[in-house]
Amino acid sequence: MNFKSVFQNLFAPSSYLGIDIGTTSIKMVELSRSVGFKFKLKNYGLLESYGHLERLNDAIQTSSLKIFEKETISLLNTLLEKTRPSTNKVVASIPAFSSFVTLLNMPEMGDEETAKSIPFQARQYIPLPVEEVAIDWIKAGTIEDEKGNMRQQVLLISVPKEQIKRYQEIFKAVGLDLVYLETEGQALTRVLIDGDPTPTLIVDVGSRSTSIMITDGGNVKVINQTDFAGGTLTQALSGGLNIDIHRAEELKKTVGLSGPASEHELSTLLLPYIDAIIGEVTRLRDRYENEAKHKVERVVLTGGTAGLAGIGKYFEEQLMLPVVKANPFSKLDYPPELEPMISMLGSTFSVAIGLAIRGFS
Repeated sequence: MNFKSVFQNLFAPSSYLGIDIGTTSIKMVELSRSVGFKFKLKNYGLLESYGHLERLNDAIQTSSLKIFEKETISLLNTLLEKTRPSTNKVVASIPAFSSFVTLLNMPEMGDEETAKSIPFQARQYIPLPVEEVAIDWIKAGTIEDEKGNMRQQVLLISVPKEQIKRYQEIFKAVGLDLVYLETEGQALTRVLIDGDPTPTLIVDVGSRSTSIMITDGGNVKVINQTDFAGGTLTQALSGGLNIDIHRAEELKKTVGLSGPASEHELSTLLLPYIDAIIGEVTRLRDRYENEAKHKVERVVLTGGTAGLAGIGKYFEEQLMLPVVKANPFSKLDYPPELEPMISMLGSTFSVAIGLAIRGFS
């Protein structure tokens, strides 16, 4: 009998928090085990800052790897005070711009041999000295090379140690125990793909940046990012219509691309920036299909801007692929009265839900 496993099962937390610290918001969910393969939603909360809409440099964290500790601690304390979770065990996210992720093709070998060779492989790809980063890796399937030899694919993930230290200090300051720290891409793959082998584009449209991923065989194969995002669309409406930034944000969410002909000006202002995102998606798809010889078969839209009216249909028309809006709450048991709120906010919590589920694995 494995006493270690028994010990862990007896004393494992009954619930976990998934906390997604974005560039302009903090999302939190608390999950516990439910029947079958589902999890029970015990708690959730969202704090969003609108200051970034008026001042582009007003954000919780930025792509220059700067996170504003005091502001983040204050927001977390407010969120915890309002939600009062029953656990202090946290799985948190590292944004795409704070990590370096690349896919390696390596000779097939056992896990122990792979682990030993990864640091040597990493030196060739990581833009920082290996001593300054924490390195992780995930097996991501196999591929046949030009000579017919099978090679394993390994997803290499590195995060600056200084960035990890900042997150540890932030959660300690608010009385939370940071159990795991992982990339947004890992969390999204867990909750949206869950091992489905279908070659899929995941487009996560946030406030300040858009992350674009391709999964194949249930594994992440490539990740990219663009600064065109939800905040860009709001700024375009505000400037183009000469209206208050908050009114522009409201119009973006309620009218979007599907308004009547009298509001055609909205889509005229939004489409150039949405086309810029689609252009990045198309480039990544074409590159992957040329290299992997696999056709991407679908698109999953997630992130706060995935709720923009008409965006799914437009992506479908431009990419000529079926597009679905992420529904991470389909994996959860929750009270029926929450349905209207969840259908509106569902994709906003994709990362946070994927993080909380990680706590049980």
